[in-house]
Amino acid sequence: MQRLIGLRTIRGLVSALGTLLAGAALAAPDPAVQERLSPCIGCHGAGTSETEGVPSLGGQMPDYVVTQLFQFREKQREAAPMNDIAAGFSDDDLRAYADAVGTLPPPSRAGEPADPALTARGQALVAKHQCTSCHGADLAGRDAIPRIRDQREEYLAKALAGYKSNARPGYDPAMNEVAQELSESDIKDLAAYVSRL
Repeated sequence: MQRLIGLRTIRGLVSALGTLLAGAALAAPDPAVQERLSPCIGCHGAGTSETEGVPSLGGQMPDYVVTQLFQFREKQREAAPMNDIAAGFSDDDLRAYADAVGTLPPPSRAGEPADPALTARGQALVAKHQCTSCHGADLAGRDAIPRIRDQREEYLAKALAGYKSNARPGYDPAMNEVAQELSESDIKDLAAYVSRL
């Protein structure tokens, strides 16, 4: 009986080891993906942007990224140098780059957490404007809706101000409509709070 239990345990361990090794093989970096990501990482970082005004791409959904690249290519969204970079992309290139960006780890923040007063204001604004209904309960995005959690603070503030002024069109009017109700202090608080999640 003990031998049977021991044999089952060994089989279970072998199976688990096989699963782990297969997962490790799948997680190995694909050289083609790394090649595609190289120019992106140069500005946006390998998940977390260290460059002021340049968004972190880590954790973004490929459907969101492909939409943004399409808007850059078609000049529906203006942002140097992205319009020039995307200008020559085919639809297949857009998808390949979006899929590659989708492999980047979510951004991580090393700074201080939000103080309790900012947290309270930020949570109230997120609830009032129903940010979680599109961006997800943890603001990590879904489908073609971007991850805003842990995004760069100044980038979030600029994006919200752009939506409010209609200088930044969305691919649908939802963000432009929501941003109309935001005051400058609301934008500052939302950007500061969401960037520290």
